[in-house]
Amino acid sequence: MDDHELFRRGLIGLLQERGIQVVGEAALAADAIQMAAAMGPGVVLMDLSMPGMSGIEATQRLTAVAPLVRVLVLTVSADDQHVMDALLAGACGYVLKDSPVEQIVEGIRSAERGESFISPRIARHLIRRLREPQEVEPALTGADLTPRELEVLDLLARGLDNSEIANALFLSQHTIKNHVSSILMKLQVENRIQAAVRAVRGGLV
Repeated sequence: MDDHELFRRGLIGLLQERGIQVVGEAALAADAIQMAAAMGPGVVLMDLSMPGMSGIEATQRLTAVAPLVRVLVLTVSADDQHVMDALLAGACGYVLKDSPVEQIVEGIRSAERGESFISPRIARHLIRRLREPQEVEPALTGADLTPRELEVLDLLARGLDNSEIANALFLSQHTIKNHVSSILMKLQVENRIQAAVRAVRGGLV
């Protein structure tokens, strides 16, 4: 969902070249919400700046009427508050429009799998903000993470994605995915974003 036709057309072509099926497009938020509710796509790409209704409000409404549809924000804004507002509105991820197309595809694939995804550049900035002085949660001494899981968690909290973590630790992406799943379970969180927040505030990284 984007109000710039040229951008929509270009993106659709790039996604289709990479095997992603595009079932609809819309320039107005109201139209996109109606289409998503009727068609039930796996993922909706949402811009934040549109005429008539903001992407934040559109995300809230869309997730209310079509809770199984995953909303991935794709926008130009790297503003911290926009990121937090989008996630609180129900978006499962946040990707910048100037990201490499493969990163956008990775975000879509992650959303399809029920995972969260944030552009590494955005994630790193958010983590830096979380490290600023604030009320600290009790230390997570009982998390029972293995030394390897702590290594993975530290890199995750720095904003690295699975492929970057795999390269840094000389492991396969499949192994990293398993470690991340174990970390989420042990920290009792739903996604890697929440894991990073708990890790920083709980003093694990």
